Amino acid sequence: MRKARIVILASGAGSIAQSIFEASFRGELPAEIVGLICDQPGAQVLTRAAEFNIKSFLLPMQQDRKLWDKEVFKKLDSLQPDLVVSAGFMRILAGDTVSQFRIVNSHPALLPLFPGAHAVRDALAAGATQTGTTIHWVDSDVDTGEIIAQEAIEIAPTDTQESLHERIKIVERRLYVATLQLLLNDLVRS
Repeated sequence: MRKARIVILASGAGSIAQSIFEASFRGELPAEIVGLICDQPGAQVLTRAAEFNIKSFLLPMQQDRKLWDKEVFKKLDSLQPDLVVSAGFMRILAGDTVSQFRIVNSHPALLPLFPGAHAVRDALAAGATQTGTTIHWVDSDVDTGEIIAQEAIEIAPTDTQESLHERIKIVERRLYVATLQLLLNDLVRS
């Protein structure tokens, strides 16, 4: 069985990317991680990728956003991924990138509730009693792509933004890997 080619997009600490790296290393994902694209110099995810001998490509945001969009597209095109996995990548991708590549993303809320960069804060501010994580396809808008998988968690009365986000990340890492297993198995069969 062939392995799918995946590229990871990440901006920060990389705990979600780490779970994907580990699952791939253990042979749980029928995929070869052909690269990591990061937009933040010094991001911890770069160190995590190096520990797994995953080639990293640093593409920091530029003043000319269209030039940056073209660089991201060009790099993805050169890597020829079957699937692009956004794992804490805090940038909106250009429309041509979204239309050309199959891109999946995780979000720390039960979409369509609380889209955007402040989902955990927004759930707490709204007085929600539960939230969770969503794995979804990326489309040309923000957090509006087709939902692939979701898992809910209860919000405790004592939760802070930090404690709730950490609890969501635990579920998110597990659900993302499980969802990727299904998606990648389908990809390698087609």
